[in-house]
Amino acid sequence: MTAWSPGPRNLITDVAGLLVGNADEEKLKSGVTAILCEEPATAAVQILGGAPGTRETDLLEPHNTVETVDALVLSGGSAFGLDAASGAQAALVEAGRGFSVGPMRIPIVPGAILFDLINGGDKDWGRYPPYRELGYDAIKAAAAEFMLGSHGAGAGALTADLKGGLGSASAVLPGPGATVGALVAVNPVGTTTVAGSRHFWAAPFETGDEFGGLGYPHPFPADATRLRIKYRESVPDNPRANTTIAVIATDAALTKAECKRLAIAAHDGFARAIWPCHTPMDGDLVFAVSTGKRKLEGDNLLDLCAVASATTARAIARGVHAATASQDDLMPVWSSRS
Repeated sequence: MTAWSPGPRNLITDVAGLLVGNADEEKLKSGVTAILCEEPATAAVQILGGAPGTRETDLLEPHNTVETVDALVLSGGSAFGLDAASGAQAALVEAGRGFSVGPMRIPIVPGAILFDLINGGDKDWGRYPPYRELGYDAIKAAAAEFMLGSHGAGAGALTADLKGGLGSASAVLPGPGATVGALVAVNPVGTTTVAGSRHFWAAPFETGDEFGGLGYPHPFPADATRLRIKYRESVPDNPRANTTIAVIATDAALTKAECKRLAIAAHDGFARAIWPCHTPMDGDLVFAVSTGKRKLEGDNLLDLCAVASATTARAIARGVHAATASQDDLMPVWSSRS
């Protein structure tokens, strides 16, 4: 495979047929990101973290009946955030979306959550958490352009030593060929930079200076692989304050089983960008989506899987790179690190 290049936006919305919307509350330090499929799209999921929080993921397995989804939701709020998919469903019903069962229409909206309950935000929300309304608002906000960093599901995300965030990236295979896009809410137990530096683990996959252009540190720190763990160093007695959740998408026409393979490959991007990942304390998950706008032709699944891994790694670094500071933060942002 020859070199690929980013799409015009360097966002997952470079994949034809997808829109993204964010909704968040600064005081809450949490939010929701919705991925809206303009037409029902083939989807699958791969979960490799030990502490996932999900909705409607079983139906995405290749052996199960439902083939397509109307939207996907990534949310903060831990288990409370699973309400976000209900709000997204409500917005989709208003738009006449969903498959027909007699007089009813049922939108299919799988979702996943990350833990951001102990991050300096005000979680005193009263009787009901706000995530259902945030999910509704996120669908209504869906567009080709959207904000990265401290927005949507990344609004309250943290890594072991920096604020996390919402990241995205895209790649167009040669030809031009298929487009691959990634969207990631970055909230891992581990780190995305090397040994407390400004240098991202994902550096070998960077395009231009999309997350600083610094490459790897030289000389490479002798203690680079020492485990710097969030719950040990910054959020004591809270070993479940983690999870990185992602969507990998392509306009290439894939089956449900091929989407599953794409999701598996995208997890390699986690391993390239986060140290460590897939731990018992992370709920690491990747949804895969095919909008089916393009035949594979000269591209093949091997190429797509390789690019999916690289694009996911880039999206993770971009999410942390774009994070912005706000009142009562528990962690510094990347831009403040010297």
